[in-house]
Amino acid sequence: MTTRNTRPRERIRTFAKRAISALAATVGLAGSASAFDQPNLNLGFTSFLDGAPPSGPGWYPTQYFQVYSANRLVDRNGRSLGLPREDVTVFASLTQLLYVSPIKVGPGVLGLDILLPTIPFSSTDDGLGGAALKAQQGVGDLLIGPFIQFDPIMGDKGPLFVGRFEAQMILPTGKYDPTAAVNPGSNFFSFNPYVAGTLFLTPDWTVSARFHYLWNASNDRPNVGFGPTVVSTQAGQALHANFASEYSVTQTLKLGVNGYWLQQISDTRANGVAVPGRRERVFGLGPGALLAINKDNFLFFNAYYEFGAQNRPEGQRYTVRWVGHFN
Repeated sequence: MTTRNTRPRERIRTFAKRAISALAATVGLAGSASAFDQPNLNLGFTSFLDGAPPSGPGWYPTQYFQVYSANRLVDRNGRSLGLPREDVTVFASLTQLLYVSPIKVGPGVLGLDILLPTIPFSSTDDGLGGAALKAQQGVGDLLIGPFIQFDPIMGDKGPLFVGRFEAQMILPTGKYDPTAAVNPGSNFFSFNPYVAGTLFLTPDWTVSARFHYLWNASNDRPNVGFGPTVVSTQAGQALHANFASEYSVTQTLKLGVNGYWLQQISDTRANGVAVPGRRERVFGLGPGALLAINKDNFLFFNAYYEFGAQNRPEGQRYTVRWVGHFN
């Protein structure tokens, strides 16, 4: 027999399961808030002139800051989950060191990419006193990727195309709590290789894109939203991409548009069995700018407004990135 006192508790538990199921990979890459399914991904962190580092061979220290906020969590049909409140805010910091070596391999040179994310601040408000949503802060999963930077294809007025291939890996080194909806780490290994390229339509106008494939290993401490009988999960495979186009309005300032896309292409598995209805999708689009301070220092500003989300939050994110260079 159901009493009046047990009904609110059952309702909260139902809200919690639905909310945790939707709140995955909130801010992308290291700043993401993976409840359990997809890990931290590069959604909009890279944008203009993505086919090659801006100043040739050498070392590139890079610092990213991103703020993500959402007040809508959606199910597989894009409908709100119906929590009293669905507010999520995450501030992410990413520190990157990229090295382009002089070592030639076929049509390019070898390089190495290392990136460490952190979440200094995150918060959730479910309108239920934290019964459905809980946020964690801390160091995220380490990303390491050896890459080949291909030689540029040149034209009469300069480069026509530059590109790169990176075998990126996400190592499960970050802080992880199976009861939290916002986590710095994912608790499983991922292989996330990509190809990136920049096409010079004119010397002042470029189009860039980065295409990732994602494969995930098993998580032996799955999120509690799966229930007490599930002892392992494996997030489904996915495709995701960043894209941007910019135009030089002065010698130091470029303005343009930027976006990203994510689509999970296979079902998440629980205890080795496919779980339908959990595939994630989202699109983001917005304006951006690139300021060349000098030949070795660059600032990127990017804003994104999400739409078409499924099984995820739907919100907006703002990114500032500094890229330096030395030999």
